[in-house]
Amino acid sequence: MNHSPDTPGADSASHAANAVTAAAIEARLRQRLQPTELLVIDESHQHAGHAGANGTGFGTHFRVHIASPLFLGASRVSAHRLVYDALRDFFDAGLHALAIELKQS
Repeated sequence: MNHSPDTPGADSASHAANAVTAAAIEARLRQRLQPTELLVIDESHQHAGHAGANGTGFGTHFRVHIASPLFLGASRVSAHRLVYDALRDFFDAGLHALAIELKQS
């Protein structure tokens, strides 16, 4: 199966076809939102055994700290929507929860 660099699971052939990783999320957000600051943290280990934890060892719960010029003048809800829209297919691939912390550019 071939993946483009921003496809979930594209960062390592050893991962399951639809693995979600911090690196894949970071690459997608850099491509789509041109952030001036970006930090993606996999917090899945804190949710082992909880609803949404898939037991595969791949990320399901992430925290994103992000600042982007695309957020200037946007409401908090609109900025969050931009992030969620950029990652929509990652949710289909196993991403369960995303905590977003917006920062000023």
